[in-house]
Amino acid sequence: MKRFSVPLLALLGIFSCAPQSVEQVAVISHRGEHLAHPENTLPAFQTAIDAGADFFELDVRTTSDGRLVLMHDGKVDRTTNGTGQVRAMTFDQIRALDAGVKFGRQFAGTKVPSFDEALHLARGKIGVYVDCKDIAPADLAAALAKADMLNEVVIYGGADFLKHLQALSPTLKVMPEADDAAILGKLLAELKPRVVAFDARDFKDDVIAVARQAGVEIYVDRLGPADNVPGWQDAVGRGAAGIQTDRPAELVQYLRSRRRHK
Repeated sequence: MKRFSVPLLALLGIFSCAPQSVEQVAVISHRGEHLAHPENTLPAFQTAIDAGADFFELDVRTTSDGRLVLMHDGKVDRTTNGTGQVRAMTFDQIRALDAGVKFGRQFAGTKVPSFDEALHLARGKIGVYVDCKDIAPADLAAALAKADMLNEVVIYGGADFLKHLQALSPTLKVMPEADDAAILGKLLAELKPRVVAFDARDFKDDVIAVARQAGVEIYVDRLGPADNVPGWQDAVGRGAAGIQTDRPAELVQYLRSRRRHK
């Protein structure tokens, strides 16, 4: 029987073709899936879950009677059939509003969700990216503990807010805005976050370098003109561990095609 020797370089080539572990990139659905659903509502969040997103982002505010509701703006005017400041209205007044009718007749009757309802929907299915618009740190910590979601969220807010929150619940994953290289350096020293938020304004090479040197995760907004394949690929190539998008289903599909999402 004739024997064939296998060159060492050929063996190395075989091994180099073996599957390699690829870093996964989290998909963050901005205000839920809000291009085809009313923003910050349960239908928008459910669609983000169905799309395979890793987080849905929501905005939390406090009513005049101390309840936590979801609303991006300080006023209810843009997204509901009502008028007025969220902070000046009771929970019952806000619940009486229609948060879907302006978006389309098929969504008429959609309610402004409470924060508790969104957490209940998310538990065991998806993470929650909490944008703290108008909420006390103690109220946020209490709501997350009650929902057993302390380990399933990232918390975006100002530095002072995040410091107070950490004092109440040290294990929470807080996420400050990068701003610039000097500010980020101070935030890393003071907050010791595991993740930092970037947007189009501060997603710059020198600021990214500070985050990468510190070993923290980078979550970047790719909204507006950057919310497309070139924008997503640029974010991945520059070290993003999470991408916030208005197009969660498309981003999931794109990342899966590159083995960067399950």
